[in-house]
Amino acid sequence: MMPNARRQISESSAAATGEAWMRICRRLRLELGEDVFTSWFGCLELDRLSGDDAYLSVPTKFLKSWIQSHYTDKILKTLASEFPVKRLFINVRSSARPSPQRAIGSPLDPLSHGDTELARGPALTSSPPPPFIAASAAATSSSKKMASIEVSETDALAGSPLDRRLIFSNFLVGASNQLAYAAAQKIAFASSADPLLFNPLYLHASVGLGKTHLLQAVAHAASSTKRKVIYLTAERFMYGFVSALKAQTAIAFKERLRAIDLLVIDDIQFLQGKSIQQEFCHTLNALIDSRRQIVIAADRPPGDLESLDERVRSRLAGGLCIEIGGLDEALRVKILEARIAAAKLIHPSFDVPAAVVAYVASAVQTNGRDLDGAVNRLLAHASLNGAPLSLETAERAIRDLIRTPEPKKIKIEDIQKLVASHFNVSRADILSSRRTATVVRPRQIAMYLSKLLTPRSLPEIGRRFGGRDHTTVLHAVRKIQGLVAADGTLSEEIELLKRMLLE
Repeated sequence: MMPNARRQISESSAAATGEAWMRICRRLRLELGEDVFTSWFGCLELDRLSGDDAYLSVPTKFLKSWIQSHYTDKILKTLASEFPVKRLFINVRSSARPSPQRAIGSPLDPLSHGDTELARGPALTSSPPPPFIAASAAATSSSKKMASIEVSETDALAGSPLDRRLIFSNFLVGASNQLAYAAAQKIAFASSADPLLFNPLYLHASVGLGKTHLLQAVAHAASSTKRKVIYLTAERFMYGFVSALKAQTAIAFKERLRAIDLLVIDDIQFLQGKSIQQEFCHTLNALIDSRRQIVIAADRPPGDLESLDERVRSRLAGGLCIEIGGLDEALRVKILEARIAAAKLIHPSFDVPAAVVAYVASAVQTNGRDLDGAVNRLLAHASLNGAPLSLETAERAIRDLIRTPEPKKIKIEDIQKLVASHFNVSRADILSSRRTATVVRPRQIAMYLSKLLTPRSLPEIGRRFGGRDHTTVLHAVRKIQGLVAADGTLSEEIELLKRMLLE
């Protein structure tokens, strides 16, 4: 047979194999869904077929391990529908070879969508490319591309900067934060042999109560024990993920993030974007399943993070959730004394009488940042006026920091529990679809009070009441408003419930 004829037969066979592989890709995408396919199969390639064996490859060890653990049977079954294969082998591609131009999810795939780059990184193989995959132009351009990718990966996963002052020895402990402090220390100084008692650790508090201080102290202490630690704000996590997408290094980003020992994330309430939240949820699952520690902080409990996906909230709530409460007066005095002592190191003449410290501690009740502001104002008045500090001077200096206490924040869950107890039904009854009169009226009253006493919107209230529509909540509010105007007994009953909730 002539050489040209052999080449034509070879090319024809390669084309048929390529078309069959594309059909397999389409079937996997349809059966597994776009998100799963994009996350785990974006860089999967068919290297070769040999008798009953199929050889596939992926760019990272993590991807290989995950696919082998979760999808081997599915892939083998799908491959068997096109090729006479009985065994499947998955290898990790090395960086020795330039990247091929075609992979699952590449622009040549007729089922590709705009978001397939979510999982597409550089497709690098250790063996010669199969005949139906074209190689890239030159090794030199490939090495330049790899260098830029390595820089992008490093930039994408660079942790947020740590403040050297935020360590455990500088953290002042009181009744409101003692449990959070103990849990944070337990995690920070744990060894690899210690069991994970709570994972993730979730700390929540209002601003200025020490969440960030504790998280950075954990990161500092754990780093000193030679553990792999990354401290990220939610903003930095989003930036890193988006940067990895743009650089087409998302798979490498995921693998590096999941190879650490301790992940610390601050201000999780700012996490936005569906694909970013999905990746965060995958990261949580992967780290928890591989027994890696996670510490997270936010300004509210997991159940109140309305912007986060329900799966993420559920995962966060499954760990140890600790609220850092407001600063009691004794702790406020300790904070003021520590701040004044630090200021005296720079301004030795700065002297604050005990009576002024006690006054400021009783007047400024909000958070640690306002206490810092109070010390700065006292320092400015003492240094600029050159006169000793008095109660009168202190009162003028911190006047803008003295705020009226905020009204009590009432939760929908608290309303549901109180109304259920008052009307002798269960909270599950209120959230259920039951339509009996003994359940409908308490449910409507609970919806009415939720609209009256919380800042939640009608759709949010509906979701908290068993996933009901906002029109159902609106009907309940109008119904109870009409009954309250006409029925004095019901009006008194609802006023009683309001007082009990506001106390």
